[in-house]
This record gives sequence, structure tokens and C-alpha cells, in this order.
Amino acid sequence: MKSPGECENMSDIRTEIDEIDRQIIQLIGQRFEYVKAASKFKTSETSVKAPERFKAMLLQRREWAVEEGLNPDTIEKMYFDLVTHFIEEELKFWKNHLV
Repeated sequence: MKSPGECENMSDIRTEIDEIDRQIIQLIGQRFEYVKAASKFKTSETSVKAPERFKAMLLQRREWAVEEGLNPDTIEKMYFDLVTHFIEEELKFWKNHLV
């Protein structure tokens, strides 16, 4: 990986951004594996949705965004969408393993 200052042209920049995006997507995949694993510890649909945890998680991501110099509204929206999707998937996974 080259640092932003080491990039000599747009091709270098795009290559590095693509690599970072690949790593981000891999990490999201790993996160999803933990979400599915968490479902075995859940005892109800409410515990899967965990609304208080969801709210607290979004607040923490906003704080992290500010620490990184990012727009907290944008980061919150990204995580809201991502985690909402994962909750839906976790619910399916949880319901399928009740049997």
C-alpha cells in the first residue's frame, strides 16, 4: 500500500482506494459472521433487534466519525442501513435455527 502522498498519479490513487474498499467489504463480511453467531445467544425477536443497543451503537459510530474527521450524519446513515440489513438477516437466521 502506498500512502496518499506516495501516489504519483490517479491510477495509483484508484488502485489504493480499490484495495481499501476490498478490505472494508471483507471486514463487513467478517462482521456479518459475528452477527449470525450472535443469533444463537438470542432468546426472542426483541433480543435480535435490540433497539437500545442499536441506538447506542449508532451514537458510538457518530463519535468515532467525529474522531476521524468524518461527517457523523453520513456515518450514522451508513451504519443504520448496514445494521438494519444485518438485523433482518439475523432474524431470518435466528428463526431458521429455532426448529
